[in-house]
Amino acid sequence: MNFTKKLIAVLALVPGLVFAAEGGFPLDRAPERSDMASLQNGAKLFVNHCLNCHSAVSMRYNRLRDLGLSDEQIKTNLLFSADKVGELMKTSLRTDDAKAWFGAVPPDLSVIARAKSSPAGSGADYLYTYLRTFYKDDTRPTGWNNMVVPNVAMPHVMWQMQGLRTPKMVEQADPHDATKKIHTFAGWDQVAPGTMSSADFDTETADLVAYLSWMAEPAQGTRKKLGAIVLIFLSVFAFLAWRLNASYWKDLK
Repeated sequence: MNFTKKLIAVLALVPGLVFAAEGGFPLDRAPERSDMASLQNGAKLFVNHCLNCHSAVSMRYNRLRDLGLSDEQIKTNLLFSADKVGELMKTSLRTDDAKAWFGAVPPDLSVIARAKSSPAGSGADYLYTYLRTFYKDDTRPTGWNNMVVPNVAMPHVMWQMQGLRTPKMVEQADPHDATKKIHTFAGWDQVAPGTMSSADFDTETADLVAYLSWMAEPAQGTRKKLGAIVLIFLSVFAFLAWRLNASYWKDLK
């Protein structure tokens, strides 16, 4: 009986939980970037900026051959925390150091692009918005905060490219209570320029997100091609079955 009551209480809270998840910072649509040059650049960004703290233990370096890279290119340009291209993408960051520096162990990124999919947008949309909405916040231990994940533990690892920014907040009356004020996001103030323009940084971020999406399912290209072939086969088979059925019943009529 107690279990039934608890289950009913949890189900009653589900609509509120979904509303809270959808009521956060709006997600931008991630650009579609699936060409080899973009994915190779994304792999480089991942290794240089993400793999220092995050791991991707479901991915091996030699799988990057699917992106048109040779073993020699992988060894020379991407193999920094391993000795062989057949090894897993592990970080050299120790667990106890991660807890001491960030307060939590950075999550594995193998399937992060799939895990972050929600009614608010795809996992790629989430990552694309998240990586572009860091801002300087001296009240935080790392000196950084994020619009998508408030009080985030992760620092802005690509801040030199994007530069220093702070959000512009506009005070407005609460539509549900006129006696209260709410602050809404109204853009960014560029405190210090980065090494890239805003458009170029967005392109770099899109490449990184494209690689994270590819890493979450490296065989997705093959799956989509096979899906198209199966649909064509079924269409041809359906047409032949339709004509055969018409020919069969014509003789009986």
